[in-house]
Amino acid sequence: MKRIEILVENIILASRWLLVVFYLALALALAIYAFSFGGKLIDFVTKVTVLDETDTILKMLGLIDAALVASLVVMVIISGYENFVSRFDQADEVHWLGTIDAGSLKIKVASTIVAISSIHLLQVFLNLTQFSTTQLTWFTLIHLTFVFSALFLAYIDKLMVKDKGAKQSTEPSL
Repeated sequence: MKRIEILVENIILASRWLLVVFYLALALALAIYAFSFGGKLIDFVTKVTVLDETDTILKMLGLIDAALVASLVVMVIISGYENFVSRFDQADEVHWLGTIDAGSLKIKVASTIVAISSIHLLQVFLNLTQFSTTQLTWFTLIHLTFVFSALFLAYIDKLMVKDKGAKQSTEPSL
């Protein structure tokens, strides 16, 4: 019976390597998105002399938005692999590898989503005439939902860190 238990545990532990397929697919999606970003950049560069200030700002916000989305994907790939699959061998060369745990990743993802939502909301407000009051209300409510969710996640993470510290300080040392 113990052999079956060990076999099951080994299969379960080995199944984490299936996540590599997702991370590689995200890396491929990131490469495709980089190609799309290049197209946006070329479009901006070719039209920069004829764009008014608002359109220039909107184009730049689109580029910033793309950079934030790309950063989010990289964060998920690296920290997901590091936390759930295997440690990177280059951790000595890149000092920040291994510093993002699952809790920190949630906070960083939520913060990035808020930043992306903020950029979209700014783009909407720069084009007020194209949207109805109802649409503006919904965009704002959705953004506020992201903000409150991020704040709530940060608060929960803070409580968990505080609780973890309290447990460690009450445990007897050997």
